[in-house]
Amino acid sequence: MTDEIRKAQNNSAESTVKSAAKAGKAVSNITRGAATGGIHGVALETAKASKKWIIALVGIILIPVLIVAMLPSVIFGSLLGDGTETANGISDNAVLTQNMVDLNTGISTILSEGLTDVLDRIDADFAASGCDAMEVNNPYGSDVVFNANYFVALYCASKDTDAASISKSDMESVLRSHKDKLYSFSFTDEVRQEEGEVDEATGVPEVIETTVRVYEIIYNGEAYFADEVFALSDDQKNLASNYAQNLSVFLSDGVYQALSETDFAQMGISYDGVVFTDGSTQVTYYNQLDDRWRYLPYGTDDIGGYACGPTAMSIVVSSLTSETVDPPHMAQWAYEHGYWCSKSGSYHSLIPGAAEEWGLAVEGCTASEPQRIVDALADGKLVVALMSKGHFTSSGHFIVLRGVTSDEKILVADPASYKRSEKQWDFSIILNEASKNAGAGGPFWIIG
Repeated sequence: MTDEIRKAQNNSAESTVKSAAKAGKAVSNITRGAATGGIHGVALETAKASKKWIIALVGIILIPVLIVAMLPSVIFGSLLGDGTETANGISDNAVLTQNMVDLNTGISTILSEGLTDVLDRIDADFAASGCDAMEVNNPYGSDVVFNANYFVALYCASKDTDAASISKSDMESVLRSHKDKLYSFSFTDEVRQEEGEVDEATGVPEVIETTVRVYEIIYNGEAYFADEVFALSDDQKNLASNYAQNLSVFLSDGVYQALSETDFAQMGISYDGVVFTDGSTQVTYYNQLDDRWRYLPYGTDDIGGYACGPTAMSIVVSSLTSETVDPPHMAQWAYEHGYWCSKSGSYHSLIPGAAEEWGLAVEGCTASEPQRIVDALADGKLVVALMSKGHFTSSGHFIVLRGVTSDEKILVADPASYKRSEKQWDFSIILNEASKNAGAGGPFWIIG
């Protein structure tokens, strides 16, 4: 295949993926039709979808290089079936969910191995340094954060048209063979002085100097992996980025937390000084669309479109501690500590991570434990909830549950809507629309 043909295919694929990303809602509906009504369900839901999305979907099927055509062996199982009754990820949501869990587990395991590897390299460096002591700053701890969707997209893009070789085991093999590139480290040498024994003659304590090598572990990030692990061309990088966004929408996994163009286009308003006092706890309110910061950066994205997670934690921290932390500061902290997910919002681990950073007790909670949530709200605690498609979002969205009324209506602080924050909500809506695929202990986090 000539470079010109490959480039033309990649450009065509990239264009189609962009369309598919915008068509995520229609794609999800069609998939659900397959899950409930087989081929007849597909036909019904496809008929309901806009014609322009049908064109996009036809394009997806017809372009061999397109990653959607490559993904079945990794995520969906056999797209067309293997001639047996074996369920696949297109027709069975449980299979789809399990496939994603398996992928996440595999990637997480390898990243943990990468952490062990960098610690071994640090030990070797210190042994040869001649320093007296060492300290290791590891901002990630054992909670390795990553964007599984983007890893899958990078891997598939690296395969170009070689779809037959794509598999979970092969992806893990590629990552494991480059685990030494997943993390790096830097260091500085500090000369520290401490007092020793007191000289009896002079009465002056002895000064002991110690050279300490202070190490900082660095997670190189998915962009680095695109170059050093998967060796992607610029065209492949664009294809991978667009597909990762599309996959987040398609899976409706709650990672994709971008506001719609309609939501983001709201007239800029300042919510300076807004405080809710109708719950057990006085709550300082922040809105990601506040005119003071909606266009400020969250990584390479903007706060208005993608920072519901940092804004929710700004509400929590500013309400439960003596410190005032506005969305720009929380977004910067989240970015620096690896919780920003490019074009998708925030990793779910942002919530417990930020709570712990500001000294707040945090416990994960599921939708099957409603009494825990009600009791926590009645005790004056706040609960961050990750919502999926419904009253609060068309994709994924963090909100704060800030209280419960005498008739068990839920009070919320919605980082994207002051109007929704003024309403009292049936608890059943919150429970039913909470994300089914939340990580890091969610979809509810009890804080306080």
